[in-house]
Amino acid sequence: MQVEPDGREPDGEVWLIERVVVFQVLRDDHEERWTRAELAEEASDCAPAVLDLALTYLERDGVLHREGEALWASRAARRLDELEVIGI
Repeated sequence: MQVEPDGREPDGEVWLIERVVVFQVLRDDHEERWTRAELAEEASDCAPAVLDLALTYLERDGVLHREGEALWASRAARRLDELEVIGI
């Protein structure tokens, strides 16, 4: 299994929570902005530290933006979703 430079393993816990977050912030049946609390509820079986790490990685990699407690998908992530490049 290939390990990312930051230590994440594909199919590891943080990696899986990153996927959960991306699926949530790209949903069509929710406002564009999410709160951290809403995302924590969607990933309720996840430790808070794991969610925080996933959010940090996604923000660092330009997948989502954060402002205070608000989180939303980046324009690039939304555009890839529109182009159906992301298989959601």
